[in-house]
Amino acid sequence: MTSRLLEKYKNEIVPEMMRIFSYKNRYQVPRLEKIVINMGVGEAIQDIKILDKAMEELALITGQKPVMRRAKKAISNFKIRKNVPIGCKVTLRRQMMYEFLDRFLNVALPRIRDFRGVPSNSFDKEGNYTIGITDQAIFPEIDYDKITRAQGMDITFVIKTKSVKEAKELLRLFGMPFSSS
Repeated sequence: MTSRLLEKYKNEIVPEMMRIFSYKNRYQVPRLEKIVINMGVGEAIQDIKILDKAMEELALITGQKPVMRRAKKAISNFKIRKNVPIGCKVTLRRQMMYEFLDRFLNVALPRIRDFRGVPSNSFDKEGNYTIGITDQAIFPEIDYDKITRAQGMDITFVIKTKSVKEAKELLRLFGMPFSSS
């Protein structure tokens, strides 16, 4: 069983992108390669249980077990020593990626208070798009009563493309609500 957004990509987005950018081959059309969700948990230095809770919540949101991230080098100003656990991340590909994107666009983003769209200038030079979420409670999988502290995350959409313009158009066709400013 394929995802709803994967079907939309194959049947609607690819022909539309071929028409807009006048591609001769459907393999020239940009595609979503992976989605990386990263949670930096700086408070885990004092209490490792905070990181465990963050990993548990990230697993609920994505449906995949997160990988613990450790400090690569010591930073004395932040009281971080080398190899101390400071965050977690999940890399979603294929079916799981499209399922997460569908839930993110249609369920989680509309739950953000005073939402006016996502910023349209968060693309890097390769065409990857990164958005920062300040609270994990926008995802319906998280029980609001069991949250001990608000935890943010960075979500990166890695897009195989040649230009930022193509990447932005691909996300717009998927349904990403870019702000007008």
